[in-house]
Amino acid sequence: MMNIRPVSDLRNKYPEIEQLVLGGEEVYLTKNGYGSMVVMSIEQYSKLKDALEMKLDEADFQAETTDERLSHDELFSKLRGRISK
Repeated sequence: MMNIRPVSDLRNKYPEIEQLVLGGEEVYLTKNGYGSMVVMSIEQYSKLKDALEMKLDEADFQAETTDERLSHDELFSKLRGRISK
């Protein structure tokens, strides 16, 4: 379940937010009813960043080792097919 809080909770309820974040949850903060930022632990951020960098490295490797190129429509069609499985 998404944990959505007003940004004022970061100031007023910091220990509660910290416990959620250290427990592995992201906390989505809003300002004036609109999404403002996401708070997560350093460990969670590091894992996310490492996974992204690994996928980008895989994409670079594939681009270097194949001549296959996809149009925007072809790429998103394949992605939608994988997601709907």
